[in-house]
Amino acid sequence: MGKKIIVVDDSHMVRSQVGSALKGAGYEVIEAADGNEGFAMIEAHADAAMVICDVNMPNLNGLEMLATVKQDAKHANLPIVMLTTEAQSSLVEQAKRSGAKGWIVKPFKPELLVATVRKLAG
Repeated sequence: MGKKIIVVDDSHMVRSQVGSALKGAGYEVIEAADGNEGFAMIEAHADAAMVICDVNMPNLNGLEMLATVKQDAKHANLPIVMLTTEAQSSLVEQAKRSGAKGWIVKPFKPELLVATVRKLAG
């Protein structure tokens, strides 16, 4: 099994599409349906290589989850890429300031996603 990638998105279909692309490239995929679940998965899988996270989700949104994760010293170096329908530069800037390593707009190209994961997670 390859490196673990945590995929946080409230859409089952998106988690499926991302999971399919990553599993096809040899990665192990752990899914979470919102930011609270995503944070719990990050805590439970300290060996995760990176996180792919939606922005608009119930309970704890992606930007809030990003900020929460990056405030915790043990996760400070965990690469997080936002995968979202949002393309507003203000949100992209906010994510970068909070520590996001990238921003991919949906619908995404599976090969671009895999290339991004390979670059950040190895």
